[in-house]
Amino acid sequence: VVAITALNFGAASTSGVVRFPALVCFGLLIPLSADAGMRAWRSAWVWLPIDKPRGLARFIWAGVLGVTLLASIAATVLLVTA
Repeated sequence: VVAITALNFGAASTSGVVRFPALVCFGLLIPLSADAGMRAWRSAWVWLPIDKPRGLARFIWAGVLGVTLLASIAATVLLVTA
């Protein structure tokens, strides 16, 4: 919220008021996305023999969480190198 508000008020993306909160956010989002994706992946394999549509839906969630993880890593690298 702090970083987005600062950007809306015209702060540069390289300023500390944008970088620090964004790095904290991405630092928390990366392990959370990785853990949630792993849990979704494991539960998908468990659900497949019991309820195939539910297992396939879990694979979709694992994919979404994987994309979120990759986007968070890319944003962190972009923010640090900018």
